[in-house]
Amino acid sequence: MKHYLDITLLPEADITLGFIWQKVYQQVHIALVDSKVGKNESSIAVSFPRYNTKASGEQAFPLGNQLRLIANDETQLTKLNIAKWLNRLEDYVHIKSIKPVPESVTYAAFVRMQVKGEARIEKDMLNKAQRWAEKSGQPLNDCLAELEKSKPKANNKLPFIWLESQETRRRDLNASRKFPLFIKKVEVTVQQVGTFNCYGLSTNHNMKEKLVSIPQF
Repeated sequence: MKHYLDITLLPEADITLGFIWQKVYQQVHIALVDSKVGKNESSIAVSFPRYNTKASGEQAFPLGNQLRLIANDETQLTKLNIAKWLNRLEDYVHIKSIKPVPESVTYAAFVRMQVKGEARIEKDMLNKAQRWAEKSGQPLNDCLAELEKSKPKANNKLPFIWLESQETRRRDLNASRKFPLFIKKVEVTVQQVGTFNCYGLSTNHNMKEKLVSIPQF
C-alpha cells in the first residue's frame, strides 16, 4: 500500500462525531462497492489512525475523528474520487490531498467482528436447549440450566458504526436494514497482502488465519 488520503471529521455542538461517522462511512462503503474489483472485493483499504477503545469524555469516539483511505496506486484513489461521494457532507469533513505512504511504518489489520447482543444470545441459547431437549428427552428447563453455565457474554466494547446494507437495498429498494459494523484493530508484525471487502476491512473473519495488513503511521 503506497498512497493514502486522510478525511477528518468535523463535529459541531449539535451534531455528534458518531452521527457523522455513520453518514461518512456509509458513503465510503457505497463508493467502494461502486469501484469493487471482484465480488465484494476492494483494492482500497480503510484505516483509523486515531483508533482508541479507551477514549473517554463527552466528545470522545473510539474510532477517533479521522478516516484514512489507502491503495497500492495513486490512480486508484484518484479514480475513486471520494470528494464526489462526500459532497453533501462537505461542511462536516476535510479531505486532504493524496500523499505517498512514509517509508518507516508499522502494520495493523482492521477486521469486521460479529458481535452478539443479549437478545441474540438468549435466542441462540433457547434454540440450542430445545434441540438438546428433543434429542435427550430431558426437560427444557434442565437443558437451559445446564447451558447457562457456559453462556457467552455480550461484548459491546468494540467500536462500531451503524450502517445500511447495500445488498439488502439492491434486492429491495424499499427495504432498509441497519446494522452495527463492529471494527477491531489487530497489530501484526509484518506486511501481509491480500484483498479487502467493500467496507475496506480485512476479508479474513477467522482470527487464526492470516490477516491483510495496512501501514500505520
